[in-house]
Amino acid sequence: MSSARSSAIDIPARLNLVEEEISLAARAAGRDPSSIKLVAVTKTVPPATIEEAIGAGQHRFGENRVQEAHAKWPALKERHPDLELHLIGPLQSNKVREAVGLFDVIETLDRPKLARALAEEMARSGSCPRLFVQVNTGEEPQKAGVAPGETQAFVALCRDTFGLSVDGLMCIPPYEEEPAMHFALVAKLAETLGLTELSMGMSGDFVRAIAFGSTYVRIGTAIFGERVA
Repeated sequence: MSSARSSAIDIPARLNLVEEEISLAARAAGRDPSSIKLVAVTKTVPPATIEEAIGAGQHRFGENRVQEAHAKWPALKERHPDLELHLIGPLQSNKVREAVGLFDVIETLDRPKLARALAEEMARSGSCPRLFVQVNTGEEPQKAGVAPGETQAFVALCRDTFGLSVDGLMCIPPYEEEPAMHFALVAKLAETLGLTELSMGMSGDFVRAIAFGSTYVRIGTAIFGERVA
């Protein structure tokens, strides 16, 4: 891997602290803590460290890149068949076959070409990962995702033209902006579309995301420490 963590990091303790923070945030928002699922983000995290998290009871993980995930997750999933793996980074159309075969959830559906490729591969393979549409709430040109104003039409296209079942929405707010307004926007879109799942919130803002209804929070740094180049 291109990065490493200090062996001094106590993964079980960090996981426990994050879970406590999720529970506190849920109760503060008047929600059942069990309605919020933790996705532990393992970008650049080596398999031995992931095994520590699995040993501590974590079974839901997220990866940003298909190639990196393919290098480490087939063996991990063979040893631990109950793991749930999410793709939380952009998906190229030429990686769809690998992604459908490896991931249980693809959170970054964001364009018609990708929707078509996913529908064709799911029909061919019989594998049906759950799908989230990524919303580019800040309409940032360098970031993947559907513009908020185009989200309803895109979800309808996925459902009606390609026969895809969309489970929820995902977003990554602009780094320099207050995330609350972005979380509120995605929550409203989900309500309009009749979607119950929201993947919102990372290490720095998951408490606010929970207040706006997030059902999945994607946390890496708070569990595994800063990535070291």
